[in-house]
Amino acid sequence: MLRTSTDRHHVVIIGAGFGGIEVANELAGTEVDVTIIDRRNHHLFQPLLYQVAGASLSTSEIAWPIRYLFRNRPEVNTLMAEVEGVDTDAREVILSNGSRQPYDTLVLATGATHAYFGHDEWEPFAPGLKTLEDATTIRGRILAAFEEAERTSDPQRRAALQTFVIIGGGPTGVELAGTIAELARDTLARDFRSIDPSTSRVVLIEAGQRLLSVFPEDLSAYTRQALEKLGVEVVLGTPVTECSADGVVYGGNPLSAKTIVWAAGVQASPAARWLGAASDRAGRVVVGADLTVAGYPEIFAIGDTASCTMPDGKPVPGIAPAAKQQGKYVASLIGRRLKGKPSDGAFKYRHQGNLATIGRSLAVIDMGRVKLRGAFAWWIWKLAHIYFLIGTRNRLSVALSWVWNHSIGYRGSRIILRTSPDKDHPPKPMALGKSGPSD
Repeated sequence: MLRTSTDRHHVVIIGAGFGGIEVANELAGTEVDVTIIDRRNHHLFQPLLYQVAGASLSTSEIAWPIRYLFRNRPEVNTLMAEVEGVDTDAREVILSNGSRQPYDTLVLATGATHAYFGHDEWEPFAPGLKTLEDATTIRGRILAAFEEAERTSDPQRRAALQTFVIIGGGPTGVELAGTIAELARDTLARDFRSIDPSTSRVVLIEAGQRLLSVFPEDLSAYTRQALEKLGVEVVLGTPVTECSADGVVYGGNPLSAKTIVWAAGVQASPAARWLGAASDRAGRVVVGADLTVAGYPEIFAIGDTASCTMPDGKPVPGIAPAAKQQGKYVASLIGRRLKGKPSDGAFKYRHQGNLATIGRSLAVIDMGRVKLRGAFAWWIWKLAHIYFLIGTRNRLSVALSWVWNHSIGYRGSRIILRTSPDKDHPPKPMALGKSGPSD
């Protein structure tokens, strides 16, 4: 690979998620060349993936081509490629086709993928929600389950087809449970003739003692009550011990279900292994106060790739605002280094609150002293997410789609792209590349 210039500092960013994109954006006007490497050609707004899985939004409304984002930045080059490793001695990124991309500064923003706690064999039956492929797979399985239930005359099989299990009670699990319940109860209620979608079971299983464990207990309790009003069965304090094409087993109880979604845990990309660097239990690269990797001042790790602690010892959460703040900090530090200026201090995370949606007009927000719930929280949640969307046009598009969906309860993206789940073994989702998903 050739540099775009022979005499300018070259910054290579692996991963075009929130953190990686923020670094590239903040480097505008700096005397550097930038190369962004991602195994996909798009930047994905991950917090809205559940809206795609629930048929509320189309894929094009939450993802944008990376090249389009930097079309007016000639110093930014984009490579759609998979990363296999990093040669730290030569300062080169090793790509899967055997080529190498040199760097002066390297930013690792490779994100995270699903963690099945030692049961990777569950993945074909319980896909997670990290990519567009995941979202369309889950959407296809949900919708195809109703279609198959419409065709079968076997009451037991029909019950299994109309049972949806979500494993994990964090924000993703809560959001998925709520949107599937609303899809069955409201959107599809009058679409079928042989079945009643509103009688479908949505079961949310959480191994811990409460939902949304990072939220205050009163908001967790409200979330459970709101989900149960939507018809969701909430099971707490009971881990899933078996997962197969036939369903799940939890607390010794088998539950027949043809659609299972995993929302219980994540693990980092292989970035730590590429460097031979220290990592935490989730595989995240341990970084210093300036987000650099020990022994490599020219290498930064941010977002879900990094294990970073705040001054009080608490970990920086793996959420979009944190990744964006880290990206902005790294870009500023790179600029200061090039000007021969010292660092302006360690990275400081500014907590902007925790948000989670439960259903239409139902959400919870924790901003420390301020706690919100219900419809007002839901509108704040929507505005916050729209604010983070890239570009005025995209914000307007998504806002109009949401207003329409909210007004009439319409979910227009009910397109099935995968095969029907009437076989014993559902199709395995597209495997993640070695470089992991975008952060």
